[in-house]
Amino acid sequence: MKRKISATIQARMGSSRLPGKVLREILGKPMLLYQIQRIKQSLLIDEVIIATSTSSADDVIEELAHENGIKVFRGSEDDVLGRVVEALRFFEVDVHVEFMGDNPIPDACLVDSIIGFYLKHADTYDYVTNALTTTYPPGFEVYVYSSAALFEAEKNTVDIALREHVGLHIYNHPEKFRIFNIEAHESIRKYRDYHFEVDTPKDFEVIKAVIEEFYPQNPCFTMMQAIDFLRNNPDLKKQNAGVHRRWKQFIKD
Repeated sequence: MKRKISATIQARMGSSRLPGKVLREILGKPMLLYQIQRIKQSLLIDEVIIATSTSSADDVIEELAHENGIKVFRGSEDDVLGRVVEALRFFEVDVHVEFMGDNPIPDACLVDSIIGFYLKHADTYDYVTNALTTTYPPGFEVYVYSSAALFEAEKNTVDIALREHVGLHIYNHPEKFRIFNIEAHESIRKYRDYHFEVDTPKDFEVIKAVIEEFYPQNPCFTMMQAIDFLRNNPDLKKQNAGVHRRWKQFIKD
């Protein structure tokens, strides 16, 4: 029986460093819509679900989803783990591909390669990602695992402060879950300090420049094309090089 493969995007308007970033416009279109469209380029993902909060501030995210025919689930603003678990149960998802709303330009080929690896080795691994160590440029993280694994992890996570994270509760317990990290080839690894995530205004300017360079002529541009663009524009690359990254506390570099 075919397994239902669904991507969720954790997105909300609240952000301490860049409020409303997911709906900031580039070329007249919200940043979140670029992420949705690029995830939909995947050949293996069956549907995209926006997992946002019940806060009234996030009504605009639900409206965007409805306007573009995208499924949306609304849950707790602070308990992101609970929100995503409820979304997976509501939409009866078998295989979950997890995305954050601050990674707006995922590479569909990379996404499919990691999903494909998971499907081929589902009897061996519960959780497959390329993000346990920084070998790919930040912003191109992919997390693939069974919904059942997250349901099991969620049952044992009671600390509300930790429930703002999702897959963390699987990969922090290698004694319970079978985990595999895909590392980049050396030709890509040397660009691991190129940042394509959006945490701050400086990050947004970098992503804005990348999107303006490639859209609308090439909406399927690849990770390597984005890397080459920054490599050829070193001043742009330097713009967000010094930004503090909170996620680094969870990475085993």
